[in-house]
Amino acid sequence: MPVRSLAPEDMRDFGRAIGHDLLEHHGKQDYYTVDQVNSSAKRQGYAPDWSCWAMSGFVEPAEFIAYHADIGETCDLPSMKSQLVEAITDGASSSWFDADLSWLDWPDIDPSVIFDFLDWG
Repeated sequence: MPVRSLAPEDMRDFGRAIGHDLLEHHGKQDYYTVDQVNSSAKRQGYAPDWSCWAMSGFVEPAEFIAYHADIGETCDLPSMKSQLVEAITDGASSSWFDADLSWLDWPDIDPSVIFDFLDWG
């Protein structure tokens, strides 16, 4: 299945919706499983071809790569994750982005602003 191209505002809304859903259903985790991300996308009403974008941001890199190898797809994880993170952070990630960072390790932003329902205290 080809990776869907998303407009930045659609990617921002999608990434935030998936982040909210993952937090609500699985709590704070450095990474989520492929199944958790796929279930989240389905719960949020997104087509299956959007899941790859969510996986790029919320699944551990090695699991992302292994999953796509198993299904015979090649995805550019660093590029996809960079685009997703830039959309979610409204461009605040351009100076610090690292594809190996968990979403919980994103510096220079307050995750509670992006995922505003979560009590970070």
